[in-house]
Amino acid sequence: MASWEGVNEFVSVAQTNSFTGAAKKLSTSVAQVSRRVSALEQHLGVVLLYRTTRRVSLTEAGQVYYQQCKHVVEGLDLAELAVSEMQSSPKGLLKITAPVTYGEQHIAPLLHQFLGQYPAVNLELVLTNQKLDLIESGIDIAVRLGRLDDSRFVAKKLSTRQLHVCASPAYIKRHGEPYTLSELSHHQCLMGSIDYWRFTEDETERSIRVNGRVKSNSGLALRDAAKRGLGLVQLPDYYVHEDLAAGHLIEVLTHYRCEREGVWALYLQNRHLSPKVRLLIDFLSEALSS
Repeated sequence: MASWEGVNEFVSVAQTNSFTGAAKKLSTSVAQVSRRVSALEQHLGVVLLYRTTRRVSLTEAGQVYYQQCKHVVEGLDLAELAVSEMQSSPKGLLKITAPVTYGEQHIAPLLHQFLGQYPAVNLELVLTNQKLDLIESGIDIAVRLGRLDDSRFVAKKLSTRQLHVCASPAYIKRHGEPYTLSELSHHQCLMGSIDYWRFTEDETERSIRVNGRVKSNSGLALRDAAKRGLGLVQLPDYYVHEDLAAGHLIEVLTHYRCEREGVWALYLQNRHLSPKVRLLIDFLSEALSS
């Protein structure tokens, strides 16, 4: 017999001085309450209640047991209330990770708006271009860009991004504009953490290996190098859209653009997703998709 079985029924009988009153309180039958209390007495090896046709009262052992158990039952009620309140009003810590630049420009401002709407929620934001393990790091939501390579988690598309190849007007004036992918081998290509760029040609995705004088894991540094005329660069739209609009950069090879890529929220598979996580994912999805 489980040590907890019958305790709730016993405490209810002690508080109402009645098996009938306990049954009403617990929304069950008198027979069920009686069976549970009798099983508890048998498990403990003591009589907890005096039973007569008119009333029910506690034995000495029952008094001692009740004084201890009532705090346990009250604690359980408070725990259930706390969980119930969490379901209706999000609260507690949210731990989020996102890539550095995208996180700074797009995710952090939205998270701050979310905190303004839900003052009982606390935030820990980890901006890194490394893919942290959600389980080991205790991450609630990971914002990931592009292709996903981890099927252990649920992925919800928040938005999309577009890669652009571009260069400064000064670079194009000096070195000419490339019109085919084969011409990239004759150009200075500003490289990121990988040495190839992705394109679509005849509805087929292609990866083209590139070379150049500058290599950096910072998109902002590569954008600056491109604006200073040091070469061509391939970067997502959120790095270059303002400079393209202002004419500081010019897009090239537009007919070879690769397909738009997803911006994803990754989270652990959980049948009972907490309200704070569920609300934040919906909030980010609505804000970023618009």
